[in-house]
Amino acid sequence: MEERTLPTGQQLKEELKWEQHKGDYGRALRSTVYFLVVVAAAAVLAATLLFPVLRVTGTSMEPSLENKQIVLALKNSDFKRGDIVAFYYNNKILLKRVIAFPGEQVDIRSDGTVYVGGEPLQEPYLVEKSLGECDLEFPYQVPDGKIFVMGDHRATSVDSRSSAIGCISDEFIVGKVVLRVWPLQKIGPLA
Repeated sequence: MEERTLPTGQQLKEELKWEQHKGDYGRALRSTVYFLVVVAAAAVLAATLLFPVLRVTGTSMEPSLENKQIVLALKNSDFKRGDIVAFYYNNKILLKRVIAFPGEQVDIRSDGTVYVGGEPLQEPYLVEKSLGECDLEFPYQVPDGKIFVMGDHRATSVDSRSSAIGCISDEFIVGKVVLRVWPLQKIGPLA
């Protein structure tokens, strides 16, 4: 018969310490996982309900917004002329600048100068003016419940100047684009 040796008091203390450590580690791990799940759920809710995070695709808003930049929109926000808004169009979200509101008359000259209500629009965000893709007859009156939008890169932007997109109804507006969050070197509010 084999002789069994009983553990010493020191060995029992070390084993008990190890078992307590494993329990503490498990509790800490569970707490961390629960915390991360709650934070992720809160971030998803905030991004969905309040601050949609959008990725810029295309060049229609250059130089203000460039392809693959990431921006943050503010839902249910009031906006004014010159603000950038995000809206749904054909299962996509497009970003364009607000030019005119319901009932206002828009006129665009052949050199690309935009007039709203007979006054030339001050557009410091433009690099160059262009009539671009346009199949409207001017002057054009913005219908009730809609806004007239245009991209900043007027030569390539397809926007309210084209009947393909037209003026945007309020129910299709996602929100006002307020902040660029990516790339980090360009993070900041949008004018």
